[in-house]
Amino acid sequence: MADFDFAAQPGVDEKLIRDLATLRFLDDASNVLFVGPPGVGKTMLSVALGRAAVDAGHRVYFTTAAELAAKCHKAALEGRWKTCMRLFAGPKLLIIDELGYLPLPEDGASALFQVINQRYLKSSTILTTNVGIADWAGAFGDATVAATMLDRLLHRAAVAGIDGPSYRLRGHQNQADAMRKGVNARVS
Repeated sequence: MADFDFAAQPGVDEKLIRDLATLRFLDDASNVLFVGPPGVGKTMLSVALGRAAVDAGHRVYFTTAAELAAKCHKAALEGRWKTCMRLFAGPKLLIIDELGYLPLPEDGASALFQVINQRYLKSSTILTTNVGIADWAGAFGDATVAATMLDRLLHRAAVAGIDGPSYRLRGHQNQADAMRKGVNARVS
């Protein structure tokens, strides 16, 4: 958390993030949703909270939404569905990264719902997504699954909407600005 540059990302609610860093959200099995475009720090903040939870002695599991869907699909084919659900239901904190970056197959959305349902009111989940909450029905291809999943996720949740420039592209933007200034100085 100490490495996160709040000054470089003004779209982050620093007070909310500092409160989340206390890990109180784990005590009442609350969830955290980081919503925003690529490069704004959603994954970095999720990992920082995950590391803090590990340092505090909690079990944490990190996965991407696509990886979760693939593991669940494979487990279902191999007759290991219950074992797979225990894997994802077990940790005090489950971090699901990159929801919406890749399309989920129909059974992937169903698997994600079942994982969220297994954890509901028992354990915390952090989810990062580039898909606004209003657009989840389209992302999942099923409005009912999306609404039911959101109902469980948002019941006890902190939602951190991050809208700002890409941290990764900041250096490129600075270079482009410098080049533009140099060209404009020569033209004048």
